[in-house]
Amino acid sequence: MEGTGSGSSTSSSVVTDYSLVVWTLCSVLLPVLITLWCSFQRSRRQMLIRDIFRKSKHDWHYTDLFGQPSYCCVCAQHILQGAFCNCCGLRVSEGCLKKADQRFHCKEIMMSSSGAHSSMPHHWIRGNVPLCSCCMVCKQQCGTQPKLCDYRCVWCQYTVHDECMMDYLKTQNCTFGEFRDLIIPPYYLSTINQMRKEKRTDYEKVAPYCRKHWMPVIVLANTRSGNNMGETLLGEFKILLNPVQVFDLSKITPAKALQLCTLLPCNAVRVLVCGGDGTVGWVLDAIDEMKIKGQERYIPQVAILPLGTGNDLSNTLGWGAGYAGEVPVEQILQNVMEADGIKLDRWKVQVTNKGYYNLRKPKVFTMNNYFSIGPDALMALNFHAHREKTPSLFSSRIINKAVYFFYGTKDCLVQECKDLNKKVELELDGERIELPNLEGIIVLNIGYWGGGCRLWEGVGDEPYPLARHDDGLLEVVGVHGSFHCAQIQVKLANPVRLGQAHTVRLILKSSKMPMQVDGEPWAQGPCTVTITHKTHALMLYHSGEQTDEDTSSSSEEDHRRELTDEDT
Repeated sequence: MEGTGSGSSTSSSVVTDYSLVVWTLCSVLLPVLITLWCSFQRSRRQMLIRDIFRKSKHDWHYTDLFGQPSYCCVCAQHILQGAFCNCCGLRVSEGCLKKADQRFHCKEIMMSSSGAHSSMPHHWIRGNVPLCSCCMVCKQQCGTQPKLCDYRCVWCQYTVHDECMMDYLKTQNCTFGEFRDLIIPPYYLSTINQMRKEKRTDYEKVAPYCRKHWMPVIVLANTRSGNNMGETLLGEFKILLNPVQVFDLSKITPAKALQLCTLLPCNAVRVLVCGGDGTVGWVLDAIDEMKIKGQERYIPQVAILPLGTGNDLSNTLGWGAGYAGEVPVEQILQNVMEADGIKLDRWKVQVTNKGYYNLRKPKVFTMNNYFSIGPDALMALNFHAHREKTPSLFSSRIINKAVYFFYGTKDCLVQECKDLNKKVELELDGERIELPNLEGIIVLNIGYWGGGCRLWEGVGDEPYPLARHDDGLLEVVGVHGSFHCAQIQVKLANPVRLGQAHTVRLILKSSKMPMQVDGEPWAQGPCTVTITHKTHALMLYHSGEQTDEDTSSSSEEDHRRELTDEDT
């Protein structure tokens, strides 16, 4: 009896141990299997979404959280996440994406004309109207009900209540709304395309096809500039304009994008560059290439939306020291329409290395803002080297300026550029200039330097004329070091003014020194730097972004524009 009892207890313990092992394995493997299954389903779903995005005529983008209350345009349910079209503004849940892609048409960049020379039918989209929009019929606010309601035209941006959408509104022609003078109508491109097939090039005859004061705008955005706002701006401009007018410079070069100017009326196109001063220089170089190709009559005027770190050229032309989304895109387009045309000097910087057996060609740069040798070039060189190693860290304008401050503070202690006056010779219009004890020399073409400092005018009662960017003259100043640069920027000191000239020649006799042209730095050995006038660029000046420092110079700017108008 005892043997039987012990055998049964042993078998029960074995069963208990076996069940414990099974349950332990289940508790471990089941979450793993569920996780793997969810990951597989998620990746499969993402592949399907990417496939729809790739084949679709819509410019779909996926978001994990909409910025305002949104409703699916197919099932009309409230959604927190899903896809939205950057061109027409459709919003849809993930499950309804395929149906929406098949059911709704996006903005047509080209459309055959039905005989109307200044209008086309409205393209209505239901629901998700902009906040605080008003009905064009009853003038009451739209989109106030918590459901999919009311209509918006993707071209003129007019909104209409469901109950106000009468038959005559459905057949009424669209006039492209507030920005009709900036939009390239789809039927215009269709007509131009037909003319190209017929090998006709008299596009000017098609200009009355649109409207009298037509000034189409081309938007060139650098999504990698400064605070990475370019991606958001691309979508907002595509909503308001024809998507064919908006280009991402990370996917297409300015030279190719600007070929659109050759299909538009002469001397009418305006270009809005969204980026830093480097992006603006890139676009201006592409415009110079148009001149070489014999396309002078298609040269556009350039406006700037500053997304970079320094933005000194943008500040000089009245577009502000930096953009962080505080101004609506609609106001930006209005500013582009109202801006005045001016000229900007562009300069050729030629760097010829010294040496008896030097067979290399001279390095040639184009300068829009300034050239410098010394501490500020050293800060730019260190910043550039650090950004090349870890580009992901430099996605904020504040971080970029903090890094500049760090390297400037470091140079105050090390003084790597001291005794510059013993290492270089300076000639202004062929006349040798005796240099005082300096660590840096800066050659200016524009009024601002160092992220918002008016370097040439300085502070105090000394009567120095304002620096101008269209007079064919360069302003040359010297600085005593990084600490002196910091004092100048906070208006506690003045630079050493060395003079103005049409041609600047600088000879580096010995050692290696940091140099920069418009924020592009490099380390340079013994050489000769010659700066001469190259050409003019057609820019747009916006007077609405003047700062307190600019108030004193506004009268001189107005006088200069009056003289320009008289010369014209």
